[in-house]
Amino acid sequence: MRPARILVSVSLLVICLLTCAYSDAPGYVIHIDVALKRLTLFDGGSAVRAYPIATGTWDTPTPVGVFRITHRFSGDMCGFGTCFLGLNVPWGDFGIHGTNKPESIGTDASHGCIRMQVADAEELYALVPDGTRVVIENGPWGELGSTLRPLKNGDRSSMVMAVQRKLRALGFYHGWPDGVFGAATQGAVDAARAAFSLPPTGIVDWALYQAIGLTVFE
Repeated sequence: MRPARILVSVSLLVICLLTCAYSDAPGYVIHIDVALKRLTLFDGGSAVRAYPIATGTWDTPTPVGVFRITHRFSGDMCGFGTCFLGLNVPWGDFGIHGTNKPESIGTDASHGCIRMQVADAEELYALVPDGTRVVIENGPWGELGSTLRPLKNGDRSSMVMAVQRKLRALGFYHGWPDGVFGAATQGAVDAARAAFSLPPTGIVDWALYQAIGLTVFE
């Protein structure tokens, strides 16, 4: 499939996700574009707010996928600003919150959370209820983001989940795809590398991505 067609397909997927969120009843959906450093709040299919944000660094990326706000807290000013909206990301604790480092907005600066200006975070906190759908994208390749990263034991990301799903379909991985590269995933990666006659490096590299059929042109 050509890259242009993939980009259109992913854009349609995002639109579909946003549309499906309103199929039962009008309500809020949060769309986060990591590359553009922008959070947009939709209500009933219409964009009603847009905020600048900071996102994760290369080593601690913001999770990509579709999540829900499941918990929250507010209080005195701290590293999370004055409020925090927690997301049900399977592989870690991530959320949308304010910051005591407003100069970081617009950059890759966090440990994966979405940072907002304090006033913006407080406004969003007051508007959206728990259960609100949060769609996070970063590039044209869906959960693979914008590039195929080498993966190793200890990594946690949507890309790890995509690899686990592929390895499971191929019979190498027998756990539940959770985005955590742990012992079970390591065993599956080692087995796959051996089966495809790849060097026993223990990592997910470009050669393994190709061998298992997980590429950005799929």
